[in-house]
Amino acid sequence: MRILTLIRQVLDAQETVRVVNGAVEFDGRKLVMDTMDEYGVEEALRLRERGADAEVVAVGVGPARVQEALRTALAMGADRAIHVETDVALDAIALSAVMAKIAQAEEAQLIFCGGQQADWDSHALGPATAERLGWAQLTWTRELALEGATLKGAHDTDEGVESYTAALPAVVTTQQGLNEPRYPTLPNIMKAKKKELRKDTLQSYGVEPKLRVVGVAVQTKERRKKILDGKDAAAAATQLVESLRNEAKVIG
Repeated sequence: MRILTLIRQVLDAQETVRVVNGAVEFDGRKLVMDTMDEYGVEEALRLRERGADAEVVAVGVGPARVQEALRTALAMGADRAIHVETDVALDAIALSAVMAKIAQAEEAQLIFCGGQQADWDSHALGPATAERLGWAQLTWTRELALEGATLKGAHDTDEGVESYTAALPAVVTTQQGLNEPRYPTLPNIMKAKKKELRKDTLQSYGVEPKLRVVGVAVQTKERRKKILDGKDAAAAATQLVESLRNEAKVIG
């Protein structure tokens, strides 16, 4: 079987988001594979290590720098990678169209992708890809096992945890707690340089995004710098409640 694991490149969590000329600045910043996508790569590798006869293919869509994240996936253990190189910003729906076409061309049976992406804060990509392919979708996955052509596992719901079985093919979205991603070792980093990393163009997939980003803004908060006199505790408490209710408007 063939497993596709989509990876996205985002700013490291320790980096401060800066906006320059209406876009997030990436030059000179530390960029990493989205943690949610790391869970997908790791789970694909674990399924193979537990006995699945599987080829793990990492897929990245984005500018030339995305190769760094793909190389990380290869160093973790992915067999090969596909890079659809484009400077066009794709929304989740457009990206799902690319993923669906790659899955069909590669005759894949399983797709992993991150759940709530670090930069999008969206859970649309996995369900949209599954809808295009007509596959089962398994979201917020916290446990997963493969028995023949059947997936068994569990995912979170509003009420608690739901166990399931689903026949392949399927799209699985990940979440924290599914596994603990491995760190690439130096020997595997060296081996990754010799693994196949195929380059495609966005035009070859005939996908045109319907959404165009025209500007980006970073939410900023300023302190009110209001100091309460604590000598009279009761009066200070009353004043604090009034400020929270009437000025900050965070309580009713």
